[in-house]
Amino acid sequence: MSGNLLHRPPILRGPDGIGGALPALILIILFFVVPVVALLLRSVTEPVPGLQNYATLFGHGTYARVFFNTFLVATVVTAVTVIVAFPVAWMLAIMPPALGSIVFGIIILSMWTNLLTRTYAWMVLLQRTGVINRTLMDIGLISEPLPLINNLTGVTIGMVYIMLPFMILPLVGTLCAIDPMTLRAAALCGASPFDAFRRILLPLSLPGIAAGGLMVFVMSLGYFVTPTLLGGTSNMMLAGMIAQMIQSLLNWGLGSAAAFILLLVTMALYALQLRLVGAKRMTGGI
Repeated sequence: MSGNLLHRPPILRGPDGIGGALPALILIILFFVVPVVALLLRSVTEPVPGLQNYATLFGHGTYARVFFNTFLVATVVTAVTVIVAFPVAWMLAIMPPALGSIVFGIIILSMWTNLLTRTYAWMVLLQRTGVINRTLMDIGLISEPLPLINNLTGVTIGMVYIMLPFMILPLVGTLCAIDPMTLRAAALCGASPFDAFRRILLPLSLPGIAAGGLMVFVMSLGYFVTPTLLGGTSNMMLAGMIAQMIQSLLNWGLGSAAAFILLLVTMALYALQLRLVGAKRMTGGI
């Protein structure tokens, strides 16, 4: 038996072990590189060869407004998501493990609910005769319904609700890694709760905020369903414009150019985060 094991042929592999990664490389080329190249070619060849599609996107006021609205919504959603997710993540980090597991399971369960169902639920809640407006009017806080849908407010509420788990998960991991004795030492040294948060807890949690914030921002840039249903045509985002160009107008060249710009922005943001995080690690987190 031992002789057979000693004389078994070595595992076949390519130079430098690339053979083991070859299936993954083939999948990446087929399902990412080839579609991206096809997208780029269509953006510069339809309807005629040239860069007229990109000139139209950056030179036309309507398209510029869509780009501005897209980045505005993504920025607002990311900021609000961080503000809402931080106390929830901190609560999960300090609460007893049994209770924390239940709350964590509820958060994960919300991610498994159909996206379209959740968006339609917010449409019912936010409309002028919805539960939120009726409740506020019944308790006397408002005298007439608030405009909570078909505007930036509705889009922000719906998208923040959907994005919260993607911000909470990396934040919980970062906050759980912080030694509680650090905050106790700060309190013993006379630091107020706000000072301990500003000078200790917040800086130590920045990696989780950066990871979750980038994920939420990038996902918000390409979101389609929620902004379309809760924002309406006056708050169109880039993904909705791309869908309209290709599905309704059959303008593949302009739609491909817009999609390629969105891809470049996403990759640039990811590269920026890698550079900042890498620089922070090299400097020891200072």
